[in-house]
Amino acid sequence: MCKDYSSVSPTDDSVKTETGPQLKGHRYMHKEGHCNVVFRHVPEEWLLFVTDIFTSLVEIRWRVMFLAFTLSYIMSWLFFGTLYWMIALVHGDTKDNTNNPCMYEVHSFTAAFLFSLETQTTIGYGFRGMSENCMIAIITVTIQDVLSCFIDTFVIGIVVAKMASAKKRGQTVGFSHCAVINLRDGYLCLSWRVGDFRRYHLVEGTACAQVVHSMAHTTGKVDVTYEDLVLQQKDIVLVTPTTIFHRIEPSSPLYKMGLVDLRKADFELVVSFTYTDDSTGMLHQTRTSYTPAEILWGQVFQDMIMISRKHYRVDYTLFNQTTKVVVPEVSAEEYDKSERRQPSLQHSNRSSSQHSPWSQLQEKLLKPPVVTVEVMSDSHPEPTVSASQTDRQHLDSLTLPNDFTSTEI
Repeated sequence: MCKDYSSVSPTDDSVKTETGPQLKGHRYMHKEGHCNVVFRHVPEEWLLFVTDIFTSLVEIRWRVMFLAFTLSYIMSWLFFGTLYWMIALVHGDTKDNTNNPCMYEVHSFTAAFLFSLETQTTIGYGFRGMSENCMIAIITVTIQDVLSCFIDTFVIGIVVAKMASAKKRGQTVGFSHCAVINLRDGYLCLSWRVGDFRRYHLVEGTACAQVVHSMAHTTGKVDVTYEDLVLQQKDIVLVTPTTIFHRIEPSSPLYKMGLVDLRKADFELVVSFTYTDDSTGMLHQTRTSYTPAEILWGQVFQDMIMISRKHYRVDYTLFNQTTKVVVPEVSAEEYDKSERRQPSLQHSNRSSSQHSPWSQLQEKLLKPPVVTVEVMSDSHPEPTVSASQTDRQHLDSLTLPNDFTSTEI
């Protein structure tokens, strides 16, 4: 499980719920990425195994593969040794040593087996050999040489393919032990980490996530459904550990799920990362899964990337460590409603205050008066303004020197 280094008291009920391993039912996929599925009564299973023999041998265990290859060599030596022994018996090489033999120094079954082994492995000790007296023996040696080339090619190809298997490279790319839910850009988001532990990094990769539901009926029928999650950061160049997050929106299957609902839910989050290796150019995939007990609410991953003078430093001791943050324990649906409700209330308060009688009276009282300045000359009489017009227009008249023209301020 992920380690929480936050300063939260141990009496917090939410923390107890998050760290408890409450596993419901069977896992659809193990943490190592292996599917927890066993096939029974597959029709023509052995025929399928033999039809795709190369893939079958690549997928079997090393000890089984070594046993199969050892038996293939030994059985071929015994088979052709038996043929050489029968040819020697029919030709009479075991009774008459002076006769022109089909094979030199082959007078017993042990000698025939050694001749078969030396022929197939091209050892050539110099004691036993083939003569030109028996055409059947020459044909048998030719067939054995061709068959030995096929066996060697098959064994080498299987070993190389098994050593370069994607499962071994997949063990060097790992996910965090847990997923977290926190706020990101004003949205509730589900996130997890993925990192490459090797020095030679990947070319590119694509992340995927699905929510798997298993429903068992009273009749014994089991329905397995899959729901895709939309990831905001799907295509990744995995040079440094990256946090992949899913925004919990109305289209998300987690949109109506709060902390209490999450702890009662029975589903499994299956995540995968498909990538290309920079060294070999081969396509690989790493998988894992998270149960509701492994999804921590109100947690955030600790920063593990630091900058030195010349390099970016990545501290993998912080890869699985999280810190407690303040996150509402409601569902994303309720959180979005509350966020939309607050701006509407603020807007309504502002609009009501603007249209109230008191605000209108206050605006009228605070309105500055209009002052009109008229410049009068001595040659023109002073205009007269009635008192009613003065009260209506709120005008003040001032007299200025003669060298100014009429101006309105």
